[in-house]
Amino acid sequence: MGDRWVTFDCFGTIVDWNAALGDGLESVFRDEPRQQLIDDFHDAERDLKHADGFPTYRDVLADSMRLMGRARGRALTDAEAGALAGAWPAIVPFADSPPGLEDLRARGWRLAILTNCDDDLFAITRAQIPVPIDEAVTAQSIRSYKPDLAHFEQFRSRVAPDAWVHAANSWVHDIEPAARLGLPRVWVDRDDSGHDPSLASERITGFAALADAVDRAAAASR
Repeated sequence: MGDRWVTFDCFGTIVDWNAALGDGLESVFRDEPRQQLIDDFHDAERDLKHADGFPTYRDVLADSMRLMGRARGRALTDAEAGALAGAWPAIVPFADSPPGLEDLRARGWRLAILTNCDDDLFAITRAQIPVPIDEAVTAQSIRSYKPDLAHFEQFRSRVAPDAWVHAANSWVHDIEPAARLGLPRVWVDRDDSGHDPSLASERITGFAALADAVDRAAAASR
């Protein structure tokens, strides 16, 4: 059968990042609309991740909070700026993630995660996933953030898969770069984001359909 791999983004795909993110933001910026806080965070985070040099994700989290504070006329305390990193253990898998991942393993697929995260933060999350993960590439380990291609290139050089499908929620960070590389790609569109589904090999909205979608995407790429 060969060495068959499915790579994933973790946060927003396997685990419910936005739930913990929203709670952490609301703990500091009370009485503001939750979705607006999440949107403002993502705007700040995007710019900081791709600034000169390589900031750790822990620093990106804190500096994003500080930027949001300054935009609101506030100077955050260190504790407030660290609220998101401090809440990391509250990030848990979506209910459908464990059975979906187990189904893939039962069909002979190996699992890897390509994440825009620090080693220590990802270790906390990895311990929450009750399914073995065979490989992981973190942003800290390669000093790069997706949508740059270094995660994908590192994985390919490390594993040399016979078959490889990428599955993720993020259109910008994962589906677009996977398309540039010509990888079969399953868009796990949990957010119903409205992006053009034609760029994905398969579009699903949850992990109940994951294994079938991966099998179809892999077969179509042969």
